[in-house]
Amino acid sequence: MQATRLSTLDASFLEVETPTAHMHVGWASLFDAPEGRARPTFGELLDHVASRLGRAPRYRQRLATVPLGAADPVWIDDERFDVERHVRRAETDDFDSLIDEVMSRQLDRARPLWEVWIADRLADGRVGVVGKAHHCMVDGLAAVELATLLLDPTPEPEPPESDGWRPHQAPGHFELLTDGIASRARDVLGLVTLPARLATHPRRALRTPVLAVEAIRAVSLSARPAGRSRFTRPGSSLRHLARHARPLEDFRTIKRAFDMTVNDVLLAAVAGGARAYQLEHRDDPQPLKTMVPVSLREPDGEGSLGNRISFVFIELPCDEPDPVRRLADIASAMGRAKDAGAPEGAGALLDAFGYAPRTVQHLVSRALASPRTFDLVVSNIPGPAERLWMRGCELKEAYPVVPAAERHSLSVGLTTVGETGFLGFYADRDALPDAERFRELVAAEFDTLLAHAA
Repeated sequence: MQATRLSTLDASFLEVETPTAHMHVGWASLFDAPEGRARPTFGELLDHVASRLGRAPRYRQRLATVPLGAADPVWIDDERFDVERHVRRAETDDFDSLIDEVMSRQLDRARPLWEVWIADRLADGRVGVVGKAHHCMVDGLAAVELATLLLDPTPEPEPPESDGWRPHQAPGHFELLTDGIASRARDVLGLVTLPARLATHPRRALRTPVLAVEAIRAVSLSARPAGRSRFTRPGSSLRHLARHARPLEDFRTIKRAFDMTVNDVLLAAVAGGARAYQLEHRDDPQPLKTMVPVSLREPDGEGSLGNRISFVFIELPCDEPDPVRRLADIASAMGRAKDAGAPEGAGALLDAFGYAPRTVQHLVSRALASPRTFDLVVSNIPGPAERLWMRGCELKEAYPVVPAAERHSLSVGLTTVGETGFLGFYADRDALPDAERFRELVAAEFDTLLAHAA
């Protein structure tokens, strides 16, 4: 059977999706129209995307569920694939309303789980592209890499590619069931034979207890329940992406002045903004337990799909009034988590759950996505450093969309294009209707940190 089974982590993003919490990763990009030449039509951009699909075969595959839930779903070729169902022309010239409309709708699980919407002539003359793919298909870094597959390092695109793709025949229900049962049996056999296999690989045997200790530490670091906050409330499926662009030199200036990392600076700015936001709403500022995704993707794994991420949980000290102390506390907490092996330990723990019964896997997935586990997500996703074009249109801005689970009203993402950092504040429009104000407060906190750095 020509099929690839979802990993336990990939499948968990299907499990936690609800009608009001859609688990797609996304991006919203702006391009300048070409100079001295005709701008590409929507039809030409559609053909351009279609010509690159051979680079990412998963984009022509759909999910097939296993009868009786005997195993996780598998990716199979979509025998009715039509690129025009996935690359759509926007009917509006308002970029913000396009983003909100696209991100508020759930992807159809009967089709390949991605969409790209193109506004080929925005009100300001630029070209807008809004894309999304289900989190079971890609993590944030893979989404960035897949987006760059549509781009070229020069204004002139590479010649169209034709891979002669033909879908493999879809497996029947009986084949899906028997293959699923065999897959679970292999998992159980792998667990039973683990001691023997470790005995023949001394280095792996030595590493296993270390990973076990790291997993225990990861659990202990994330054990404190999240508090009830404005960021963990019931909401709706309606979404809004507040956008903020900032020179990367701002991050570097603060980083150098206090000997921190760019990620520490991002978390500190969000913490300061969240403190000010709570005060404006007459709340007592409280620490916010924050999930920070960490990539475990190997250098030679670039371009591969699926999720190779782990998580670190830290408290943003929003109750601390001094911005420099907040930054120092965050850097210290992240340092302790990394020194304790929290990312590796959490990754090992997630891998271990692959051997557990599916009922246990479902319970763990829902527990990890619960508002009792964390208040918000803050993710730093590296982007392209070089100039890039799509059919002669130069990429100028790219804002990330980091999905938020049920009863989580905000997630924050940072990505980069060239020498600019682009922040996306992805909010539930009902639970957090003033996301634009939150964006302003985070921007002000960056200014505050810059002033202290000076």
